[in-house]
Amino acid sequence: MTLRNYKTTYLASAIALGLSLTSNVFAADEETKKVDENIEKIEVRGSLGSLPGQAVESVFGFGESILETPRSVSTISNQQMERFAITDLDELVAFSPGTFTQSFFGVAGSLDVRGTPGENYFRGVKRLDNPGNFPTPIGASSSVDIVRGPASPIHGPSKIGGYLNFTPKSSRATGGQYLDENKGEFSITTGSWDKSVITAEVGGPAKIAGKEMGFYLYGEIENSGSFYDNSGTDQTIFQASFNGDITDNFRFEVGGMYHKYDGNQVAGWNRLTQDLIDNGTYTTGTSKPLDTNGDGSISHQEYGAVNLAGNSFFYVPATSFNDAEVTEAMMLENVGTATLSHNQVLTAADDQLANIATTLYLDMFYYTDSGWEIKNQLFYDAYDNINENAYGFAQKHDSYVVENKLVFSNEYEFDSLIAQVQISPSVRYTNFKHADDFTNEYFNRRDLTMPSTALDRRLLATRIDKDYDNYDIGSYTDYGIAAMSNLSWDWGLNVLLGLRYDTIDIDSTSLDYKLLGSADSYDTSDVSKASKTEDGVSWNTSISYKSDFGLVPYITLAEQGTLVAGQGAEIGVAQLESGAFDVSKLTEYGVKGSFLDDSLYFALSFYEQERTDFNAQSITTNATTRNEGTEFELRWVFNEQLVLSAGYTNLKVYNLTAIQDGSQFGFLGAEDLVNLSDPALIYGGNVIGLTLVGDEEGGRKAGMPEDIYSVTATYDFQNGFAANASVVNASSTYSGFSQAVELPSYTLMNAGVFYDAETWTASFTVKNLTDEKYYRANFPDLFGGQVVLPELPRHVQAKFSYKF
Repeated sequence: MTLRNYKTTYLASAIALGLSLTSNVFAADEETKKVDENIEKIEVRGSLGSLPGQAVESVFGFGESILETPRSVSTISNQQMERFAITDLDELVAFSPGTFTQSFFGVAGSLDVRGTPGENYFRGVKRLDNPGNFPTPIGASSSVDIVRGPASPIHGPSKIGGYLNFTPKSSRATGGQYLDENKGEFSITTGSWDKSVITAEVGGPAKIAGKEMGFYLYGEIENSGSFYDNSGTDQTIFQASFNGDITDNFRFEVGGMYHKYDGNQVAGWNRLTQDLIDNGTYTTGTSKPLDTNGDGSISHQEYGAVNLAGNSFFYVPATSFNDAEVTEAMMLENVGTATLSHNQVLTAADDQLANIATTLYLDMFYYTDSGWEIKNQLFYDAYDNINENAYGFAQKHDSYVVENKLVFSNEYEFDSLIAQVQISPSVRYTNFKHADDFTNEYFNRRDLTMPSTALDRRLLATRIDKDYDNYDIGSYTDYGIAAMSNLSWDWGLNVLLGLRYDTIDIDSTSLDYKLLGSADSYDTSDVSKASKTEDGVSWNTSISYKSDFGLVPYITLAEQGTLVAGQGAEIGVAQLESGAFDVSKLTEYGVKGSFLDDSLYFALSFYEQERTDFNAQSITTNATTRNEGTEFELRWVFNEQLVLSAGYTNLKVYNLTAIQDGSQFGFLGAEDLVNLSDPALIYGGNVIGLTLVGDEEGGRKAGMPEDIYSVTATYDFQNGFAANASVVNASSTYSGFSQAVELPSYTLMNAGVFYDAETWTASFTVKNLTDEKYYRANFPDLFGGQVVLPELPRHVQAKFSYKF
């Protein structure tokens, strides 16, 4: 047994032993146990929680179901995720329209919703930005809500695209105090490329000082390999929650999640050409040596001693670059060709992406005799992150946020009207420390048929603690006040109104003495500072009508404040000077329906949304775009055995900054340089320049298929066995903004079998059943001409769970 496997087995045994001991602490009534098991059996073998009949508090907080909510929303239950073996965010596209996600260097940190980076919420409160800092662990959730479009005013400033609300498995403590016994589960997951995941969970009732309480604990350990070279995943997740009633009028919910992740980013294939996509033909050859001091890495200073950008240097139009622009240092040596495999990607043995995330919450509820509910939500989220890539990019964050939100809610009933109101003051404090190192980032110097060597390995700023491009520390505090009202008439009309005001105090300091080009004296007084107060108003107006025959047409108009922060939640000095706050606009109308005794649900929506402040933007987290499209979703519990779903997305995203400027800055690839005779002339360097934009269609955002279709089905044979399948078809798209390399359309099919013996379950799933070759654009606005991510081939996953 290897040390790694020993460690996994030891930790798993420890968790299992601890949870087993906990499960015996409290006595249980056997008859109640049988009732609970029957309830679970009906839930699993019926709708799998797929129908939108329950309240979704993560949207507007008025206890409305998805059918009644005048917005495009999808919920994916834990039963669905378990049946279809969903393990990361990219797979949610099969269950929710509008959620196709581009590759952020292979890390599924957040969804792209409606073609732009979305946000992550935890139990209805916004987390720190995570475009690609670590994979969001959706396998540790009891449900996931996907809300398309900006958040409601009650949630504070948010992005235009939408957000994912993560409900942790530990939230089951809410119901734990009403059970008569402890219940738990232990699972083992294995699969292709040494996949190894162990989970354990337990929850139930307890008493403290004679008061009823519920608790839930969840733990997960993963030590897995990867299809991609020099990659793997080691992570530990622990969740805990405790809920209790202090008095008849006062209760609390407290808990949190600890997530430690160790892995790496995967940039994918470099030296990108259409021939590489179509035929796998790759240009081989080594770059000119630049490590003059022989320490095994190329420093910024060694890079600066040669010209690797071309004789015209930076910002030239792609069409003006030709053979005369090439310098000697840019040319490859020993040029040839090879057929590249999908696992041969731009990762080095010492690349790392390490992150520790800590999330805590304390919710307190007080119910007055006059009908008011007073809820106070105290929330904390933090991450400590480091990201290092040999080809020349490094980054680190050490940031946290504390939010306290007070919500006063009441409901008034008149002759034909029910009026619900919410009033919510809030304070959100974010503290950030963020550093970037991206100058001399060279994707193409590495020949992927060879390991990383001193020919491509750069000396990273995070390893010498200097020569950064940015090093920002600071904080910002958002003081907000919001009010919302939901008016429902008994003849079907519903009007939802919301208004919010935010004022945000921002302080930012750049540690200039740590930046590339600073004096060698390392004078700590060499800093730049900026302070600013931003403010803005957000509002929402929705009108819907619930007809007697099951149709619910609606229209929503909204303007939502947007705070523009970077990948580490930072607001840099330069960005602060140009603006850090803007307003996103949404127009959405659609119709929803529920028929056949509420066993058939559908939703059809049309929308246009826009964020327009060209100065206040971050290209990694919040660009200025106009998004327009159509979304359709169908869920049908055909009978007790068969559950079906279908989805359709039509999406167009326009880069407004590029259209306004008439060009887009980026890393230019071989297919962009139409007047270059041979790509091998420039792969030892980096041509950075402009792609010209002639019209609006030329400003379309790349990497997003315009049309996506999805179908899922699961059939329960009612003898313990069930079978499932999902199909996603995506139209062709381009790898980069210049539209020079086309990624072909594809059809991705997953299929599996599931067995439920009540006290234990087992599943076996084949993903990419037909072994389809397909690709995902990697950061197409900036790097799409040079790198692309080849996706996973056929692979399998098996899971065994024991319930007690």
